[in-house]
Amino acid sequence: MKNSYEAATLYEDIKNRTISDCDGRGPILKTLYDQISETTFIYAVLSHVKNKGEQTVRKIDIRPVAIGEEIMAQASLYYEKKVQHENLSFSALAEFLEKWLGPYFRQGVFYTTENDYQVLYSKKGKYTVLKKAPTRVLETVAHNRTKQYIIPEGEPCDFMIHLGVMHEDGRVVKKYYDKFRQLNRYLEFISDHLDLFRRERVRVVDFGCGKAYLTFALYYYLVEQLGLEVDMIGLDLKEDVIEFCNRTAEALNYKDLHFMKGSIERFESEAPIDVVVSLHACDTATDEAIAKAVGWGAKLIFAVPCCQHELFSQLNNSAMAPLLAHGVVKDKLTALVTDTLRQLALEAAGYDV
Repeated sequence: MKNSYEAATLYEDIKNRTISDCDGRGPILKTLYDQISETTFIYAVLSHVKNKGEQTVRKIDIRPVAIGEEIMAQASLYYEKKVQHENLSFSALAEFLEKWLGPYFRQGVFYTTENDYQVLYSKKGKYTVLKKAPTRVLETVAHNRTKQYIIPEGEPCDFMIHLGVMHEDGRVVKKYYDKFRQLNRYLEFISDHLDLFRRERVRVVDFGCGKAYLTFALYYYLVEQLGLEVDMIGLDLKEDVIEFCNRTAEALNYKDLHFMKGSIERFESEAPIDVVVSLHACDTATDEAIAKAVGWGAKLIFAVPCCQHELFSQLNNSAMAPLLAHGVVKDKLTALVTDTLRQLALEAAGYDV
């Protein structure tokens, strides 16, 4: 069957140019990439992976989206069980295409207002560019009003489905939407410190993990999405919770995530812990977690204190009488004083707080 694309004629030597030509791309590719702009670009798809594997990106499609007042190119990276989204300026799109098309994918199809293009790479790394008259029309770009979560809404996520946060098709269960947003907000905080995770293997402990929604989210993000190697432990005092979490981790095949029953104070680790998480650990449990983390020299301590009663009965100062007269105000003051002491202790130990 005759290919409907005609050989491109912008340059006579477009065929059999190697990827190394012209600083990483031949002149025809430079022309193609440079003419892709927010006013001409309609859609693109990269496919035909060179080397398939479990963590392989199966295909990438790219489309223009309106984010605020800016038109950007949104790349959707399709894995076997998830999709990741990346928003790019059109000035950065050429570099993105150079990274994926050729070294990773053997075919790219581009639809523009000027022409349709097909880029084909041989097994030896030589390419052919074909073109034909445009077959698609540039439509009004829809505003991308859906928030771009780290774990996207509408894409199935195994642990969220298992824990009842998502339906099988990726829709968020209505009554768990606040939980869905909480999990993503937590991962946004973690994503700000990814430089701490760029190590051969990262050891993480989550003190007072409870039903471990956040623990599973952290493991999924680091291992399933970012492909990092971790050893992660969740610790809690409730035996039934620990049994549930271990069954869940086994069902999800999260091989390097384990849950243990025990107190923070008595927990010991043969190897130093890199990341200590303590979310809503009651009263002095947060302080015990901080003390453990400092003792290990942990690189990151992520602590969100819960109820803090230790100082409540100890605050008694006549000069502060107006602040201590009402329990609700005294409780807030107690929390501020407690967190200030924690801040000072951590800074004294060399941490940025």
